[in-house]
Amino acid sequence: MSHLATVDTLPPTTTRSEAPMTTSFSQRIIDWYQQHGRKHLPWQQDKTPYRVWISEIMLQQTQVATVIPYYQKFMHSYPDVVSLANAPQDEVLHHWTGLGYYARARNLHKAAKRIRDDFHGVFPETMEQVIALPGIGRSTAGAILSLALGQHQPILDGNVKRVLARHQAIDGWPGQAKVEQALWQLSEQRTPAIAVSAYNQAMMDMGANICTRSRPQCQLCPVAIDCLAQRAGRQTDYPGKKPKKQQPIKTTWMLILTQGMEAQLIKRPPTGIWGGLWCFPEFDSQAALQQFLLDNGLADSKQQPLDNFRHTFSHYHLDIHAIWVDNSANTAIETRVMEVNQCLWYNIQQPDKVGLAAATERLLEALSAHLVKE
Repeated sequence: MSHLATVDTLPPTTTRSEAPMTTSFSQRIIDWYQQHGRKHLPWQQDKTPYRVWISEIMLQQTQVATVIPYYQKFMHSYPDVVSLANAPQDEVLHHWTGLGYYARARNLHKAAKRIRDDFHGVFPETMEQVIALPGIGRSTAGAILSLALGQHQPILDGNVKRVLARHQAIDGWPGQAKVEQALWQLSEQRTPAIAVSAYNQAMMDMGANICTRSRPQCQLCPVAIDCLAQRAGRQTDYPGKKPKKQQPIKTTWMLILTQGMEAQLIKRPPTGIWGGLWCFPEFDSQAALQQFLLDNGLADSKQQPLDNFRHTFSHYHLDIHAIWVDNSANTAIETRVMEVNQCLWYNIQQPDKVGLAAATERLLEALSAHLVKE
């Protein structure tokens, strides 16, 4: 029987947590995967480094159910590295709209160009080459090379950190260097020399479906018998929580300038919040926005506030106030408005395929509702 074909043969009345510890940690994980792991996700079919890479980047900070339709559409548009590299950035960001953390998409595009130019369009196959690509860290590189090519590479994403930290009761927040180092060392020790793809996928599945943040299903866990956190009844104490820090609150004023069914958007700088995405012009205060309207001959145009809302980033809250200014009656000044920025008149009825920030999408939906009423 091959290593991958090994099957857990527990008696029907024996729970996994009560099973005799006759096999290694990694073998028990692999055996569990053969019976219970996920094997039919889109990126698990016709595996290539490229397909796995796209899935791993999309899955960062994002749930599987959310990723699947985005992944399928993305792969339909960009079936290989070269097609992604040759695509305009706006088009790539459009495919990412709604997934958030847009730096991921920008880095994907940059990395695809590098692969096209430096590796003749063939995804590199060494750790050093892969980890040097934009947006790819050690764990992501390890996942790509192990899942797609079967290379002996450990991984340490959030799910794996949780499983290992609980099993060995490793104290501390994984964001601390010494804790992360200890977890990497443990991951290296536990990753088997063979069946690496099955093991790494199983560890991610374990963290996602069994060893969850809250209410872990220890009765279904193949390694519960020697899990130190489970023995002590302290599963949710591991891994350690990130020290709480009160998030600051910032405020911005956005100008929703329309002419007919078109709204003016400007392109954000390539880096930073909403980098490379199309957004409404922002102002530090309502007074600054009104001054802009005055300076550009828009002060007498019809104005209407839209509903305020809060948009939360990973490190701060942004309270957004939006003023809708309808300039349909005075189109002569169109060319003078926001002339120093890359500007787009976005047709709400026939939308352009460009990358939009989530806040921009929300405001466009609100604006569309108002325009339909009128």
